[in-house]
Amino acid sequence: MHAASSEPSPYSSSDPGFTAISVDELLAPHADLVARIKLCYGTDRDTFERDVLALIHRYAAFVHLLPATADNYFSAPGGLLRLGLEAGFFSLQGTDAHIFSGRLTITARRQLEPRWRLGTFIAGLCCELHRALSHVMVTDVHGVEWPPCLMPLAAWLQQRHAPRYFVRWRPQATETRALGLFALPHVVAPEVLQHLCQDNTIIVPHMMASIGGLPVYRDSNVLDELVRRSLALVIDRNLVANADRYGSPQFGSHLERFLVDALRRLVITDSAWVANRDRSRVWFGSDGLFLLWPGAAEDISALLEADHLPGIPKAPETMREVLLDAGVLLAQESGAVMWTIHPPGSKGGMEAVRLASPVILFAGLDPAPSPLTQALTSRPVEPPPKPASPRAPHNEKPTTQQLSLLPADHAPAAPQPGPPPASPPTPPAPTEPSLALRAPLRLNPVVRDALTAIAATLNEAAGPAQCCTIAQGLFVPLDRFDQRGVPPSLALRALADVRMLVSMGSSATPTLSRDFNGSATVGLVIDPRFIEGLDLSGFTPPVSESA
Repeated sequence: MHAASSEPSPYSSSDPGFTAISVDELLAPHADLVARIKLCYGTDRDTFERDVLALIHRYAAFVHLLPATADNYFSAPGGLLRLGLEAGFFSLQGTDAHIFSGRLTITARRQLEPRWRLGTFIAGLCCELHRALSHVMVTDVHGVEWPPCLMPLAAWLQQRHAPRYFVRWRPQATETRALGLFALPHVVAPEVLQHLCQDNTIIVPHMMASIGGLPVYRDSNVLDELVRRSLALVIDRNLVANADRYGSPQFGSHLERFLVDALRRLVITDSAWVANRDRSRVWFGSDGLFLLWPGAAEDISALLEADHLPGIPKAPETMREVLLDAGVLLAQESGAVMWTIHPPGSKGGMEAVRLASPVILFAGLDPAPSPLTQALTSRPVEPPPKPASPRAPHNEKPTTQQLSLLPADHAPAAPQPGPPPASPPTPPAPTEPSLALRAPLRLNPVVRDALTAIAATLNEAAGPAQCCTIAQGLFVPLDRFDQRGVPPSLALRALADVRMLVSMGSSATPTLSRDFNGSATVGLVIDPRFIEGLDLSGFTPPVSESA
C-alpha cells in the first residue's frame, strides 16, 4: 500500500470522492433486483451463477460506483450499475414474448433460444457501458487516471491501493456507443462468447451491434429493439421517481439517442427518405443536409410509437427543440431553427431543418449519398426571357441582301428569291417503355407495395435501380424487402403462394445468389410475365414455382 501522503488531497476540500469498496458491497443494495433476474432467467442455481451472476460481478467490477449522468437520470453513486441491471432485467423479461429462431426446427430452437435470452440480457446490461469511457475521467488522490480499456475500475483501485477515487465529467461529451465494445472483454469472458456463437453465427453479431449502436443489414435486430425499449422505460421511470430533486422531471436530455436512431432507421428502410429523390423528406445540397419539417417529425413519431417507447415527444416543435439542444440540428445565424430550401423541381420554398453533419443521418449507409451541386438555400436563378424579335412593318420589305467581305469580282451571285425548301419532318424520339408491377390481387398488400416500389426503380426517373433483369426474369435482392420493413421470409412466402417466383431448377429454395452492383447478393426471381413493359421474347421460358 502507498504511504500516506503528507500533502493534502487536491479534491478533499470540495469533493469527498467515492470509496473503493468490494464487489460484494457494491451488489448488496441490489440483491432484490438480482433475485428478480434469477427468477426471470428460470434455471437452477448453478446455471444462473455460471451464466448470469458471473457477468453481473464483472460488470459491477468495471463500473463500480460511477454515476450514469452528472445531473440527470441515475446520477447518484452506483447509478451506472443500477441502470445496467434494470435494463438487463427488462430486456431479459421482454424475450418471453419473442421467438428469435422462428425459421428453424424445434430442436434447433430449443438449443438457441436460451443463448438468445442470455445475449439479450448482456446487451441490456452493457447498453450504457460506453459512458465509463466517453463521459467520465477517473483519478486517484494523486491524479493518476484510470485506463478503462486496460482493466476494470475495481482492479485498478486494488492495483493502485487507492482507498477512494474522484470523477470528473468531460465537457461536451458526445454519445459514442461503439466505445462500449472496447470495454466489453472486461465484462463478457471469452468462454461466454464461445457459448453464444456455438452452432450459429448470428447471436453475437446482433448483440455486438446493439451494444455498439450499429445497424444490422439483411435482418431485423429484435434483440436491439428489446434493449432500446427497455432502456427508454428504465430512464423514464427513474426521471419520474426522482422528480422531486429539481421540482420537475428533466425530460429531454436522454431522448436524442432514440430520435437519431429513428432517423437512421428511416433513411435505411423508408423509400421516402432516399436523399434527393422526388417528394423525398431528405435533401442533401452543397450547403448541407436538410429534412422537410414537420413531415419528417411525423415519420419519426410513427416509428417510435410502433416501438412503444415511453416519454417520446409527439409535437414536432418539441422534437425539434430536443434535437437542437443536443446539437443534432443547426440553427441559422439569426437564431431561427427553420430553413427555407428550394429543391430541384419545386415550385416554391419548403420549410426544413438542417442537420449539423451528414454523418448523423448517413452513418449506416455504404456508400453515403452524394450532395447536389447546387445550394438548396439559394433560390434557383431562372434564365432571362428571350426578347421578342421585331416584326417588319407591312409597308416595308425586309432587307435580304448580305454584305460580303470578299472583293466584288469574287463575290458570289446573289441568290434568287424563291420559296424556302421544305425541311423534312423530325421523327419523334424513341421512348423507353415504363415498367410496372402487374401482380395478382390476392398478393399480400405489404409485399405488393414493396415490390411495386422496387420494380419502379427500373425506370430512369425513379433513381438507381434496386433490381435487374436476368435470363430467367426479374432479379430482386432480398435485402431490398428488408429495407422497406418487409421480412424476406414473408416476401418469399407471399410470392410463392401466388406463383410469381421462377423455379431455380432442382434447388430446394427459390432463391438465387448472383453478382449485383459488384457483390454477391442473394435474391429471388420474379416471373417476367408479372412485369408490365418487359419484352417476354428476351427471356427464357419461365417455369412458375408450384404450390
